[in-house]
Amino acid sequence: MVIKMEIIWKKLRLEDEGIIQHYYDMEPVRNCEFTFANNYLWEPFYEIRYAIVEDMLVFLSEEEELSVSCPLGKGDLKKTVDALTSYFKGVKRPFRMHLVSPSQFEKLEMLYPGRFQVEYDRDSADYVYESERLISLAGKKLHGKRNHINRFKENYPDWSYEQILDKNVDECIAMAEIWRQQNGCMEKGEKHNEFCVTIQALEQRERLGLRGGLIRAEGKVVAFSLGEPCGEDMFVVHIEKAFADIQGAYPMINQQFVEHEAAGYRYINREEDTGEEGLRKAKLSYDPVFLMEKGLVSERETV
Repeated sequence: MVIKMEIIWKKLRLEDEGIIQHYYDMEPVRNCEFTFANNYLWEPFYEIRYAIVEDMLVFLSEEEELSVSCPLGKGDLKKTVDALTSYFKGVKRPFRMHLVSPSQFEKLEMLYPGRFQVEYDRDSADYVYESERLISLAGKKLHGKRNHINRFKENYPDWSYEQILDKNVDECIAMAEIWRQQNGCMEKGEKHNEFCVTIQALEQRERLGLRGGLIRAEGKVVAFSLGEPCGEDMFVVHIEKAFADIQGAYPMINQQFVEHEAAGYRYINREEDTGEEGLRKAKLSYDPVFLMEKGLVSERETV
């Protein structure tokens, strides 16, 4: 007799951080999405829910189509996937599993030979760099970055780096509002959502375990960044804002933030480019050590 398991999906709350982190610690994933802070901040826009299925952590999203994350933990993966596919059949929706890494798909293929297929999306691949290179900017490939930073220091000899604290966070919020107006984020959409996430991240940074840093020039905040550790050897930069009309502001916050907040981690994950041409060019210009592929898994059609 087959016993169907009822899956209870829960909305993420701040008090859920402990249980979520428990499963992340058991099976660390380097994808930028797999941190509690990231999921909590984006939950209102992606309708993110979670459940513990067969002692494994699973996220559910209804952003565009119903999909789940690859289960994390030390539970029985096959029983968990069986329960998930049964859930999709019950709600009469095609099975979808998002943000699946190549190693995770290998595990699925071993358990279900030929049953699933995966399509990797270049637009969602994370850019991963060595922290030492982002700090030193050594080598010909990063020569231009060093020039921009030198020009910034020449133009703003009074510049300074500060951690984001209660005493200066309001200045970052004010700077973000100006940035929003300059970059056309007033209307609802992805840019608007990103702005809302930025403000929430600044206001709740301590509760969410985020580290923040800012660059000040002529007494004003001209750039800031927020991020957090992801596993033992990786740090994720979730948010980076700078005034584009101030030459060198972006390279400065990029370098200084890593130097002051993430130098102890081997790798820096600067997230994906979402297919935006300018952003892709900028991220490639920093010479990533590798791209972290993420794919969408579905069931193969049966004849």
